Amino acid sequence: MKIVSIHEGVVPISSSIRNAWIDFSAMDCSIVAVVSDVIRDGRPVVGYGFNSNGRYSAGEILRRRVIPRLLAAPPSSLLTDDGTNIDPAKAWDVMMRNEKPGGHGERSVAVGVVDMALFDLAAKIAEQPLYRFLSDRYGDGDPDTSVFVYGAGGYYAPGKTLRDLQEEMKRFVDAGYDVVKMKIGGAPLKEDLERIEAALSVLGGDGSRLAVDVNGRFDLRTALEYGEAIEPYGLFWYEEPGDPLDFGLHATLSEHYAGPMATGENLFSLPDARNLIRYAGMRPDRDTVQIDPALSYGLVEYLRIQDMLKRHGWSSRRCVPHGGHQFSLHIAAALKLGGNESYPGEFYPTGGFADGAVVENSRVGLTEIPGIGFEAKAAFYRVLRDLHD
Repeated sequence: MKIVSIHEGVVPISSSIRNAWIDFSAMDCSIVAVVSDVIRDGRPVVGYGFNSNGRYSAGEILRRRVIPRLLAAPPSSLLTDDGTNIDPAKAWDVMMRNEKPGGHGERSVAVGVVDMALFDLAAKIAEQPLYRFLSDRYGDGDPDTSVFVYGAGGYYAPGKTLRDLQEEMKRFVDAGYDVVKMKIGGAPLKEDLERIEAALSVLGGDGSRLAVDVNGRFDLRTALEYGEAIEPYGLFWYEEPGDPLDFGLHATLSEHYAGPMATGENLFSLPDARNLIRYAGMRPDRDTVQIDPALSYGLVEYLRIQDMLKRHGWSSRRCVPHGGHQFSLHIAAALKLGGNESYPGEFYPTGGFADGAVVENSRVGLTEIPGIGFEAKAAFYRVLRDLHD
């Protein structure tokens, strides 16, 4: 088999919401379709990918560097040794050819988009849902059949009241989420504490069901101040308190804040992940690594990160990827991660799981459709099909 063509585009995922750092009013993402010469039911088999929310589209890098390298490569150099399927790891080496190390920026996003599409394509050619395809090749062959998910929201929005926040959290609970997450750091501490207590009132006062997310906003003094104020609540976790690369801040905070912490969604490479584990005071008995495969050079790099974590004594169950999308959901099931993020109702049309997916006791199942299963997200699938039809 061979790749016939690769198509890229941009889809808006704008929203009026904001966190402590950014608003999402102009947010978009890249989408990709990789068309093969394999024909099923009279149509070519196509792999689809997109970049996760929080990073903008990377079309210039895709058009000028990543896609041309794949199309110029000898077709056989991108295939498995038996020549029957695409090999995403070999394709990854081609995409990264002539790229210097470091300075990852949006390059990791561009490569991650195509990596997702290649894994979607490979699983489709193998006629397996992605989680089973990955488990057979990179896991133990016995994947999880459902995945823990938490409902992420609690954003700041114009005119949003405490009652509005409570109603949002109640919708998450009613939708089957036992654990929910809200944003902090975009308001004064006193106001944020009022917001936390309002959310906790919906959860019966159980802090272990509420996570809070700073999105990297705090300096050390503020991170410590917030940590002291929120520790008595016994929260599910305290997420990304400072700049994601300020490992010293995180290490100092971990000496003072006894509760669980989570970070990593804005780290995009194996070296950055390794430095997080080495220098950020991360505690493998309680903390969570949130690296998003779609943003961090794709699954090929994420598998290397998993190997590194294992060597440092970390369980895969301490990994809960950012992003709230189907790709990470399959990866979580295949590699037996601790769960996956979910954004109920946000980042349309890319976010979320299959149409009709049911969350029960904070767990969701996977489709048995070959590949990632974008075909079961009708609105998004129409957008993806338009790339190449």
